Amino acid sequence: MTAARPADPPSEDLSRLAVLHGVATSYSPSPDRSVAASATAVTLTLAALGVDASTPGAIRAALAARERELGERLLPPTVVGWSGSPPAALAALPEGTRLRIDTEQGESRTEADGLPPGVHRLTATTPDGRTATAHLIVAPPRLPTPAGRSHGLLVQLYSLLSRRSWGMGDLGDLAELAGWAGRSLGAGFVQVNPLHAAVPGAPTDPSPYRPSSRRFPDPVHLRVEDIPEAAYVDDPVRLRALLERAGRLREAVLDKGALIDRDAVWELKREALELLCEVPLGPGRRAAYCDFLAEQGQALEDHATWCALAEVHGSDWHRWPTGLRDPRSAETTQARNGLMDRVDFWSRLAWLTDTQLTAAQRAGLEAGMPVGIVHDLAVGVHPGGADAWAQQEHFAAGMSVGAPPDAFNARGQDWGLPPWRPDRLAESGYAPFRDLLRALFRCAGALRIDHVMGLFRLWWVPQGHPPTEGTYVRYDAEAMLAVLVLEASRAGALVIGEDLGTVEPGVREALRERGVLGTSVLWFERDWDGDGRPLPPDGWRADCLATATTHDLPSTAARLTGEHVELRDSLGLLTRPLEEERAEAAADAGEWLSLLSRLGLLHGTGGSGDTSSEEAQIQAVHRFLLRTPARMVGVWLPDGVGDRRPQNLPGTWDQYPNWRLPIADAQGRPVTLEDLAASPRLHALMEVLREGGT
Repeated sequence: MTAARPADPPSEDLSRLAVLHGVATSYSPSPDRSVAASATAVTLTLAALGVDASTPGAIRAALAARERELGERLLPPTVVGWSGSPPAALAALPEGTRLRIDTEQGESRTEADGLPPGVHRLTATTPDGRTATAHLIVAPPRLPTPAGRSHGLLVQLYSLLSRRSWGMGDLGDLAELAGWAGRSLGAGFVQVNPLHAAVPGAPTDPSPYRPSSRRFPDPVHLRVEDIPEAAYVDDPVRLRALLERAGRLREAVLDKGALIDRDAVWELKREALELLCEVPLGPGRRAAYCDFLAEQGQALEDHATWCALAEVHGSDWHRWPTGLRDPRSAETTQARNGLMDRVDFWSRLAWLTDTQLTAAQRAGLEAGMPVGIVHDLAVGVHPGGADAWAQQEHFAAGMSVGAPPDAFNARGQDWGLPPWRPDRLAESGYAPFRDLLRALFRCAGALRIDHVMGLFRLWWVPQGHPPTEGTYVRYDAEAMLAVLVLEASRAGALVIGEDLGTVEPGVREALRERGVLGTSVLWFERDWDGDGRPLPPDGWRADCLATATTHDLPSTAARLTGEHVELRDSLGLLTRPLEEERAEAAADAGEWLSLLSRLGLLHGTGGSGDTSSEEAQIQAVHRFLLRTPARMVGVWLPDGVGDRRPQNLPGTWDQYPNWRLPIADAQGRPVTLEDLAASPRLHALMEVLREGGT
């Protein structure tokens, strides 16, 4: 719905009101330039936060109410403290204020000093009898620095097919990869794409970054044969027939050049899982399932209810019958009771997937990995999906997350993901964020947070308006970081922030202070404050995961050969003449190769003296990464076999098979997990990392 543009209110009052609610009235696409947000963007964003700014009178009333509220407030809804120092918010309380702190551990205290980490309840009573309550989050000051350097693999799981998977990579493949990489390659971790639950229905959006739920994983990743009940189905003939059909799907991708078809894979797996879920659980399995139901509680019931209702009414809850759009309505309760078998089915699938995720992490740790599986947290969720339905009071209605116009995209970006409301997060003690992190850390040795800058601010785009008509909304970064550090420390896990692109001043410093690692990609690491040339290894930061490329960028082979320019040209994506793009790409690669050569990192492969092959150059790139102080070094797994194609090509939709390509060799032939394990080229590259880059 497109809202009508409101009458232009007095800019000063609107600006003051916006600032008091964390809404920006301008942004800086570059250090030397500031762009004012439109009155429309500010007004609609305030409306999404429950603030009426539609007329000058409404603005004045809202401004007076907000100033009065802040002036009279004893405590913010959530107070943050770091172990070893009292919460700063308490210093503003009147002298003589009495405190009562009911800790997460069940104790009652009257002092804020020495509190254990956790989420506590704080009550403050002033000498004149005023009382306020707040959530009190206490976190360790920072996450521990990783002990020693580790290297590992980065892979999009769906692209990693074995001769046992059903047309796309699965959790059985992940466990095999982790076990092999840890034992045979000395790898310390395997980083995968988000495994969040997708929005059901065909065709499903194949992007793992626009899920239905970030809280629960997608059962499409299950290895059906690894589920114990598979041995006891009542109709083994039917299950064998499904296995044969799955084999044909796999062969089509691996041997016949077909794209990965997630919908076809899920159709077969769902039918198989229906059979398996008819098998009664044994006493031990039943007890484990019941424990999982109790641990996940209301969140799992909501998720499974949404899945069951989506089977009947479609996958966009906005189009459901009115009563079912509210997860707490009597109509929803009645519908859930009538669909209890389906609710149990979806709950069972969440448990089975969690079990196999845990097994994959265990396989990595048992293989000697210090970290294990690095999971990926997407920026947000699909507006019609399970999380947006179950937690709708925490989402800003009519808003979408995106990015403002910049030098690379003059029109800005709209990602179609509803943002969390910072005010509602604070009122709840950040419960949705805490619960989300706790669920992800169950099976992770580390967590990568996509667009980690979103912990500080997000670009909100009003529905029906272009991204240029958006504005930034600020979050309480201290509270968000406290929750992140608290939950990661409880799990003994690392955190990696994807901090590429435009990053406002102070963000990287704040993340580093709390022990959150950054992300450094070779091609972007230049001396931007100096001559713009490639940054030598001793100029890199230490607190990061260093890689040559990512899933959104060209493979290293394509970057070195310039093939990424030809691909973009063939799809009509270039904004400048082809020759200009070719020349710039060649100069970029040439500068890096020149630096690699000067540092003595370019060696021949296979005992040869030829340093011109892209295989030798890819090895040199990774020798360079090892020369940096980066605490983690990641190898894009397709780089190990010379894959030319990106997994995702930003700016395309149906022109390019995003998220549907298997890992392939330099000739474009799909490479299985078994092929990878036997690949001399991959082993040679990983030997570079095992030897420390010599």
